[in-house]
Amino acid sequence: MCLRSSSYTSPKPCKHLADYKLRHAFDGYDSLQNCLKTTPIGRTRVDNHNTKIPRCNFCNGYLGRLYICLMCSSISCSTHILLHTQSKSGHDVAIDIERSELYCCLCCDQVYDPDFDKVVVSEQIKGSCPGRSNKRRRLDSGMELDLKKSKRLIAMRDGRAKSCYPLGLRGLNNLGNTCFMNSVLQALLHAPPLRNYFLSDHHNRDECKRRYGEKLCLLCEIGALVSAMFSGDRSPYSPAQFLYSWWQHSSNLASYEEQDAHEFFISVLDGIHEKESKVRNSSKDDGDCQCIAHRAFSGSLRSDVTCTICGFTSTTYDPCVDVSLNLDTVNLSAAEKTGLSTLSGCLNLFTRAERLGSDSKLHCQNCQELRDTSKQLSISRLPLVLCLHIKRFEHSLIRKTSRKIDQYLQFPFALDMTPYLSSSIVRSRFGNRIFAFECENSDSSAEYEIFAVIAHSGMLESGHYVTYLHVNNQWYKCDDAWICEVDEGIVRASQCYMLFYVQKLLYYKANKDLSCNASVESR
Repeated sequence: MCLRSSSYTSPKPCKHLADYKLRHAFDGYDSLQNCLKTTPIGRTRVDNHNTKIPRCNFCNGYLGRLYICLMCSSISCSTHILLHTQSKSGHDVAIDIERSELYCCLCCDQVYDPDFDKVVVSEQIKGSCPGRSNKRRRLDSGMELDLKKSKRLIAMRDGRAKSCYPLGLRGLNNLGNTCFMNSVLQALLHAPPLRNYFLSDHHNRDECKRRYGEKLCLLCEIGALVSAMFSGDRSPYSPAQFLYSWWQHSSNLASYEEQDAHEFFISVLDGIHEKESKVRNSSKDDGDCQCIAHRAFSGSLRSDVTCTICGFTSTTYDPCVDVSLNLDTVNLSAAEKTGLSTLSGCLNLFTRAERLGSDSKLHCQNCQELRDTSKQLSISRLPLVLCLHIKRFEHSLIRKTSRKIDQYLQFPFALDMTPYLSSSIVRSRFGNRIFAFECENSDSSAEYEIFAVIAHSGMLESGHYVTYLHVNNQWYKCDDAWICEVDEGIVRASQCYMLFYVQKLLYYKANKDLSCNASVESR
């Protein structure tokens, strides 16, 4: 795929922000600069009060999102921010204290302004320690900075950053509660099969428009996004056109409200499958589909339902693009009561035989009666890219409540899936005397290397998604528009929500190819 420059620009500020800047220019931004503090992990937050914990002026609460008014520096929580705006004329724009992002109180949404971003960036560089882990890709920490110089600095090409950071690492602007989208896109676009597919121009945008005449095509927008991410441009990119195209495909999710990252992931793969099936005129099931989404992510689950009376087993196979794992918070063992779970424990739980209740009796083909049964899942075919979804959000239909599970999960960077294959599960139950399995004769490998982790922090109602990418033996944190290096300890300590592994041979080949491309670009 040719690396063409994108025609998309940052979203325009809302009317209320434009009115504020017209009346007050940069007065609020200038005064804010003295209140910005950079945390040890590289996040810039607002620190304008003597108290260590900022509290809402209305309810005295301190949990969840808190906002500081640009006009009067009054602090309000997400529940009372609109009340503050309604009680004081012209106090329409506030700042998210924890994330240093602009918030329009009347639009009830995050807004983006490049002038405000320059102020935050300037303070970010000043507060960054000289160590490697907190350097921003597009910044030169050795320069003397002030607000007047920041605009010139951001426009400069930082040659040092180019040589240190791999091609393809680029921040994505938050378009209003779209951290769920940004986090998944960072992981998807660094999945080797998907990335190589679009960089090789297998879905040509011009040809697609010429053949089908569609104004909005999800694959075309993903292709444009890949081109922008791997163009070498270091400034944050605004995936507005992709967002709009995704809304057309998933109209039920079209809103500026925070969405679930896993649901978005499934929706995007479904959109790719739907479009490519239309192009190929294919009606094959997902298991045999040759679209890039299923070639990369599709595997197969085996389900064995066994009659507890006669031992007759009914086996079915179902295609899957991910594996959802429980943290097992109900039946914790003595070792797990400390709040520590392991990925191997979650996979063991997933493939463990489960006795179905008496109210779930199934018809046994051998007994010709309803019988108590047990059910056991296993993986019959592994995908090139393995996505493991950790069920952190628990919903009770009976209690009509929802909560987030904050339990820590220990996960390996190198994963061997052999113990969870159907061949291993069935042989552990019946011994090695039985038939061979197809997967033993295939070229697929059961050894994986991790390349992306999507983590969720905060509460169920007001959380935030970030992505950690492992590229060229270094971890990078992708927090919307911001990219920074982090140590692996930060990744291991995160509340992982989605884990992305790629087959080991493909992983090393992809990193080698990426390094070659980066070296060519730097010449």
